[in-house]
Amino acid sequence: MTPDALIHSIDEAYCLDFLARMVQHKSYSATAEERRLAEYMAGQMSELGLHSELMPVPGERLNAIGTLKGQGGGGHSLLFNGHLDTNPVTEGWTVDPWAGKVDDEFIYGIGVSNMKAGDAAYFCALKTLIDAGVKLKGDVILTYVVGELQGGIGTIAAIEQGVKADYFINCEPTDLQAVTLHVGSLMFVIELTGDTRHLSKREEAVDVITAAVQLIPQINGITFSGARTPEHEQVNRGHIGVVHGALGRGLEEWRPPQVADFLRLRGSARYTPGQTVESVLADLQGLLDRLCEQFPGLQAKLINDSDNQPLMPPFEVALDSPIVKAVNAAYQQVRGEPQPTGIITPPAYFGTDAAHFYQRLGMQGVVCGPGGKFNTMPDERVHKRDYLDMVRVYILAILSICEVAESN
Repeated sequence: MTPDALIHSIDEAYCLDFLARMVQHKSYSATAEERRLAEYMAGQMSELGLHSELMPVPGERLNAIGTLKGQGGGGHSLLFNGHLDTNPVTEGWTVDPWAGKVDDEFIYGIGVSNMKAGDAAYFCALKTLIDAGVKLKGDVILTYVVGELQGGIGTIAAIEQGVKADYFINCEPTDLQAVTLHVGSLMFVIELTGDTRHLSKREEAVDVITAAVQLIPQINGITFSGARTPEHEQVNRGHIGVVHGALGRGLEEWRPPQVADFLRLRGSARYTPGQTVESVLADLQGLLDRLCEQFPGLQAKLINDSDNQPLMPPFEVALDSPIVKAVNAAYQQVRGEPQPTGIITPPAYFGTDAAHFYQRLGMQGVVCGPGGKFNTMPDERVHKRDYLDMVRVYILAILSICEVAESN
């Protein structure tokens, strides 16, 4: 069967039903149902003929890993990566978040965009090839991990247990675009300590709120040092999301006539390959040093607040990497137009488990998955056409990277 015939042979009803069944598992992070979904995926991969394993993740959690061994004689191995855990349901839903509802245009459900549509798409892509009798030279590895929402602890555990391949596709939602770079994420806390006075003598005070008003726009507009290119620089970003200032470290609020002498900011930084946590923190510290010069007597403390879970580091792959070219060509064949590729926002601001394969194993990969436009919002949904086209793109990518072992 030709590649074109294969992508036109997918069982669309089965693909939609399989995704609906995944949505029907309420797989909130670190819950019993998350374990049951991992067990379900392992069972489904076993039924498909894959070597299937449940691998432990800290916190009594489980990854489901399946491998279709290739026939050898050339070809490369290809790993697909996606997470099973989801965000919780918010207010404002008008459909049942766990029904897996399908209408003429969309499939709905919590986690369907982030990222069960991607998970289901690579399962259905491999199933289509197996059902058609296609034999591959290289291995295909399907990884269904947990803990991406906790910094990628599931993927880190899989890597530490020996899971790897020549190339990977991370299937986080990108609206089918090929994202070749995403930033690293760093959380930080800044504590400002001043010197209080009653408002009648505020000229003698060191007012931390006034100082913070100066600082916040500087952080929100910062470009960190060491960016490799202007394109890298454009996705540098600092952001302050929490501000709390009052009297004392206890942040007493009942005495507003006094000048605030303690303030805590919580923020996040986004940085690119070539920049480091240390360089980002040094740039932030430089802002604080200048602030303290501007406000004599002010004390400023910078704290790396990312120590309680793994950092989501930056990721990058060259545009001419074989995996990028394979996905580009697959998209062109499916959609009849060039695939948007490169440093694409907003997905470039998101963290993914792609970074762990890139940073820890030096693997080349690309981030490309269905969903994104309606991600993490009430009535989360994915276009049916996007989901089914993603199945087709993954089929062609597998054929390109792993290569067919014999004619069919």
